[in-house]
Amino acid sequence: MHKRVNLIVLFCLVSVSCFAQFKLYEKGHDSYTSGKYEDAIKNFSEYLKKVTRDKALDVEVYYLRALAYYKTNKYPEAISDFEETLLLNHENSGNIYWFKAKSNEKIGATRQAISDYSNAIHELGGDKTIKSKLLYERGLLYVKLNELPKAKEDFLNGVALNPGNADLTRELGKLDKVVLASRSTPDNAAKTESPAVKKDDSAKKNNTTTNVPKKDEPAVLTSNTNATKTPLQQPASSQPVATQPTLAEFYKDEKRFALVIGNSSYPKTIGALRNPVNDATDMAKELQNSNFEVDLLTNATYGQMRAALLKFKEKIDAGDPEKTVALFYFAGHGLQHEQENYLVPIDAAVEFEDDISRYCFPAQRMVLANMERSNARMNILILDACRNNPFPALNRSVTQGLGEMRRARGSFIAYATAPGSVASDGSGKNGLYTQELLKAMRKPGLTIEQVFKEVRANVLRLSGDKQNTWDSSNIIGEFYFKFN
Repeated sequence: MHKRVNLIVLFCLVSVSCFAQFKLYEKGHDSYTSGKYEDAIKNFSEYLKKVTRDKALDVEVYYLRALAYYKTNKYPEAISDFEETLLLNHENSGNIYWFKAKSNEKIGATRQAISDYSNAIHELGGDKTIKSKLLYERGLLYVKLNELPKAKEDFLNGVALNPGNADLTRELGKLDKVVLASRSTPDNAAKTESPAVKKDDSAKKNNTTTNVPKKDEPAVLTSNTNATKTPLQQPASSQPVATQPTLAEFYKDEKRFALVIGNSSYPKTIGALRNPVNDATDMAKELQNSNFEVDLLTNATYGQMRAALLKFKEKIDAGDPEKTVALFYFAGHGLQHEQENYLVPIDAAVEFEDDISRYCFPAQRMVLANMERSNARMNILILDACRNNPFPALNRSVTQGLGEMRRARGSFIAYATAPGSVASDGSGKNGLYTQELLKAMRKPGLTIEQVFKEVRANVLRLSGDKQNTWDSSNIIGEFYFKFN
């Protein structure tokens, strides 16, 4: 009877606490909508400090607090909160990038502002009027940096979308005057004319013409049977044959971006690991050898991981949809909680179940979802994080190993071991999984599926059938780490 009474009292206390915290959210919301931005910031900040709050509201709280910071000219704070909303996948990401661009412009971070405008254009490009305005504002930043060709391109594209935009027409006129003024200078005229003169003279001297393919147009081998042969020309024994491009030639324009994280130096309360920093460092080198632009992070805190993830997201968001590949690799502690896989930073202060979502990174919601929404044609997620439970005090709420994630569009997801299983940290320089993955990646001509099949076979053999690697795929098209 006493136990039942205690449970009822505890439930009532929790309910009262949650209700009080929701009232903080309501007060913040009401303050914002009535223009009392400082009060909104105060209420929202107080709400975010509550450990037992409803974290489903976090994304909206960060968004509204970011706008309140923006309205009160607190741009660095606004930028930080806008970044948080992006990582939490707020549905209004296009406008968030727009506000973030304006905030960065206010603090003089012009390059970052241009990057944010590019992401806003990507997200909001379906509305011609909005896109033309974004192009206009980005063009002004290019003018500020004296990158006039890029500015002109933005203004021209903006006019094509919205011919009646007087601002765009005015800025184009200004640019044309600048160009005319530069051409009228004798020194500039000489510099611009001399290469053309030399080219013409060379053509006359050799009495030949060159058939140059247009930009982005492939050169085509043709046979001109009507051409007049000179005495020095010998008839060809056979028609020219167009050869198939090699793998390296076929993928030569592919842009590859990777974020690699390895966490080893965890505190005693979590448990230090031997190999993740070595694994990540060696993985970064191997990916660089496979033409990836790599950002490497070792022994990273929550703040460092968050900043790196946002930077990575911006890179792949701005890529060519047909030519961009994104790869995320994590080695370190990971855990499964409430059907989500979490990656553990070295400063994770987890004492209660609620702390997991507060101090750790959800791989599905914050990593894979952001990659899926990007411009990348293929997203590769590699998790060597299926080790022991780093928070034994939470044994009842934490499931052993990692869980299989929902297959995202255009994604290849690889795990060091099967769902619900645990992989050892390893006794050598590298963990067994990454050790075999590095070897397989170095073999030329293997598709990504073939690479991970080879990894699975070798890890099974070397572990005495104890560690069975796992992957799931929803990719279209091929990918090769090494071409030849």
